[in-house]
Amino acid sequence: MSIDQQTQPGSIEAEATPVRRPAPTAFPYREAMSRPMIRRARKLAKRLTGKDLFPTAEQIEAFHGDMYHADPVAERFVDEVFYGEIGQERGREILKQALAHGIESIEDPPESMVALFREFEEVPEWVDPALVEAGAQIWRRWGTFLFSVAGGETLEMYTEAAVATPLSLAGGYAGDNALRRFLETSRFWIDVSEPGALLTPGSKGRATAMLVRVMHVSVRRRVADHPEWHIDRWGIPISQAYMLLTLSGGSVVPALALWLVGVQTTRREIYALIHFQRYMGHIVGVRNTWYPETIADTLRLLALVSTARSHDSGEHGAELIESFPKAFAPRGGHTGLQRLREEYNGRIYAAYSRLFMMPWTYAKYRMPNAWPGLGWIALRFPLLAAVETARRIPPIGRLHETVMVAHRESWYRAQMSGREAEFDASGALRR
Repeated sequence: MSIDQQTQPGSIEAEATPVRRPAPTAFPYREAMSRPMIRRARKLAKRLTGKDLFPTAEQIEAFHGDMYHADPVAERFVDEVFYGEIGQERGREILKQALAHGIESIEDPPESMVALFREFEEVPEWVDPALVEAGAQIWRRWGTFLFSVAGGETLEMYTEAAVATPLSLAGGYAGDNALRRFLETSRFWIDVSEPGALLTPGSKGRATAMLVRVMHVSVRRRVADHPEWHIDRWGIPISQAYMLLTLSGGSVVPALALWLVGVQTTRREIYALIHFQRYMGHIVGVRNTWYPETIADTLRLLALVSTARSHDSGEHGAELIESFPKAFAPRGGHTGLQRLREEYNGRIYAAYSRLFMMPWTYAKYRMPNAWPGLGWIALRFPLLAAVETARRIPPIGRLHETVMVAHRESWYRAQMSGREAEFDASGALRR
């Protein structure tokens, strides 16, 4: 039975018969918003701008309600195919075949697979193809800067057990596996932002998105059944709410944060990113009750989540945070240009971790020395700012994008050392 079909006490309610639940106890937003300092800040913001610092009551309720929602269409597919008579190995084979050649190439496909691909292939009416492509183009011209800012900013949320526990149990971002899983995520970012990738049937980007969607289901169902997971405390693993935060982490947050290193993204471009992320989220199974479609609403949501954090991930969060910059350090036996490149990556990712984490969060963990990398970031800032100005001239902009795309692929290949991304989380949890 899939996690969206369970109805026993303490389990995840079926979405066909939704039950309004209180916010998970590890998301104490009411208590957080009632703090005297927060109340004063809200009053000041309303007096100066006429706007609240946080989302509306209805939006907040929608957000914490989504902490109990998963991806029922993909859940049913995984239950029927991967955990049914077909099995995981053959199930992945027919899934990849359908992604490459269409579901019509599968003889007598399972009903749940037909439903999954019907939803996957239908483009919602709200999608603006031009905006989707414009957002993807921004990711392309960011190149490896996307990897750096996304990796660094994600560390901030590893303080939350709702985020850290599934990753820790699966082992993907912990210890020696940190680099491998991060590179798989980088492959996803590359594939979905290739020209036309999200809107072209049979594209590699859409195939990668579906594999990630199914991978989320595999992790979600095993973590949900694990004794370390508590639904009343955190909602469900990899919930709609936390997938929404991941989308914000690919649009507004990096666009603003990258100004710190000289990469400039305009307001108009950020709105294209928001739309691109919304559609990318759609094809990986994100079905939010409320999606913030403006920069202001996104920042209000982030303010809410930051204020209501529990900092409850303990040693599991510490392992995830501390493993990330260390993953880029030079590896044993490597010499010459390869070792030099790893030395640079280790220092620059230590700097990015320092730059994109809050100082009070960063100070709690054992992190490598960030100052050599921070010095380099400061020295190159004027050059990057000049390039960002020059790229607004169309021919230079096209050349800049070509260079950045080539560099991100070269960086990825060098790190992978001949391996390929699998997007497979079917193995056993590590504890």
